[in-house]
Amino acid sequence: VGAPPLVLLHGGPGAHHDYLYPQLLALTATHRVLTYDQRGGGQSRTEDPTPITWGVQVEDLGHLLREWRAAGLVTQAPVLMGYSWGALLALLYLIRAADTPSLPRPSRVVLLSPAPITRVWRDRFEQALAERQRAPAIQALREALAASGLRDQDPAAHRQRSFELSVAGYFADPMKAQGLTPFRVTARTQQSVWESLGAFDLRDALRQAAERLGLPALVIHGREDPIPLESAAAAAAALGAPLVALDACGHVPYVEQPEALAAALHAFLAPPA
Repeated sequence: VGAPPLVLLHGGPGAHHDYLYPQLLALTATHRVLTYDQRGGGQSRTEDPTPITWGVQVEDLGHLLREWRAAGLVTQAPVLMGYSWGALLALLYLIRAADTPSLPRPSRVVLLSPAPITRVWRDRFEQALAERQRAPAIQALREALAASGLRDQDPAAHRQRSFELSVAGYFADPMKAQGLTPFRVTARTQQSVWESLGAFDLRDALRQAAERLGLPALVIHGREDPIPLESAAAAAAALGAPLVALDACGHVPYVEQPEALAAALHAFLAPPA
């Protein structure tokens, strides 16, 4: 209970928190980790037809931080750690918090494999991922699965292998997709959140927020992530934060380079001697 709090934001949008497990459960050795399924995904799915926007997601995070503080679950400013879309959500929250004194402020921020911070870089990411998924090596694995008979022999194993192939393009080594906990994305939520961002470019707003908030930050990104490294570098520059670029790593550092990730996190999060 006395451990410093850390709020962990999952990716998506429209996914759920537990695909970050079991690897990121290692954070509980040093921090009290709080997490949740963001509105529109996982256990927070809703039949409400009202579009879920980035603003709604930011408001939800602010409400939770206040509620956790009121309940005594957060007794000091927490670390805010976001993965993929969750990292972009963290940035959007910082931009809003810089202009909204009533929003709780984190003590520091960690961005793991942050989603693109401009629409141009998002378009480049989508193109790169599509090209990777069409790569001969992945296509050969897909054909081998189709010919294996596994669909009839072991449907559960076939579903698992199908999932791995659906995300293989995110990895520097497609075979490492076996280490990722399967997840599902609610397409309606994903679409509505991205549409709400429009032709976004967060660079100027991030610089202004960083000047006002003055929070320590860290950005970690794989060199072989289909999300352009330039986007992560721009986010780091806007925040005045170091960028740790991991070799032989795509979009999932907690699966692909867990030791290097742990070392970077420890160096940033460990209390001073």
